[in-house]
Amino acid sequence: MRVKTKWNLRNRERSLSETAGALAFILWRIAQQGTLNLENEGFQTDTHAQRLDVIAEFLAFLVHLVDRLTAEQLTRVQRQEFITALAQHLADTMQENRSDAQGKGEYRQSLIIRLNERAADYAGFDCPENEPGFAFRRYFGENVRAVMGERDNKWIADQVMDIEVPEALKPLKKALSDLLPPAEHQGE
Repeated sequence: MRVKTKWNLRNRERSLSETAGALAFILWRIAQQGTLNLENEGFQTDTHAQRLDVIAEFLAFLVHLVDRLTAEQLTRVQRQEFITALAQHLADTMQENRSDAQGKGEYRQSLIIRLNERAADYAGFDCPENEPGFAFRRYFGENVRAVMGERDNKWIADQVMDIEVPEALKPLKKALSDLLPPAEHQGE
């Protein structure tokens, strides 16, 4: 999957919110591609709303990884600002997509709740050498399996762990490398 990770006007400094907006777009694309990959492998989704549930699980996984991967580049306050802005941008995109799929309603908060719940869950898993460990990937796979259709459901977690996670990490790490400035300080 190719994603654009360079700014058009390279010499202009970007705010954390602007960077979070660009990264949110990339994370959404990664999550869409992961969902499409699962469908192309024959795993069942029945509705657009169900696809958005799968996308939400991908986003929760990816946002938590972003938080961990930026720990050494940003201060604690900057990380909080960045992850909050990232979540808000993703919630806005989810709102638009859910409104199209399910009609008018408030959908932002449900994504924010899922991001927070999953962040608490993922925090207990190892991430050696900036790669999600086995239990981390397994939990993500089980969360995706829980929102997917019934056909071949028992194999979804394996597909997510072995295929989708490595595929998602490539553009995620490239985006972080290209969009965020190099580490200038180590924490607060």
